[in-house]
Amino acid sequence: MPRGRRPYPQEFRRQMVDLVRAGRTPEDLAQEFEPTVKAIRNWVKQSDLEEGRLEQNLTSAEREELRRLRRENRQLREEREILAKAAAWFARETGSIPSKDSDS
Repeated sequence: MPRGRRPYPQEFRRQMVDLVRAGRTPEDLAQEFEPTVKAIRNWVKQSDLEEGRLEQNLTSAEREELRRLRRENRQLREEREILAKAAAWFARETGSIPSKDSDS
């Protein structure tokens, strides 16, 4: 499902964060510019995390690494499952183990 709009440019987000840190409220900025109050607050929070001001959540780099590792983990599990099935098939074909259909 497509998003409602394209993401705001990084430079625009940085400017909004700078304005909040300079004393403007996210509510004022949301009225003057297009983003929502929640979006502006999220940008400020993410900026604080990346600059080490907050340590509760992951930085963008850590979040990307976590996504990459999860994707890699999923792929490795699929490959392991395929190899296990192939090993079982080869074992049956070579007669190392009886097939499920045999009466032994």
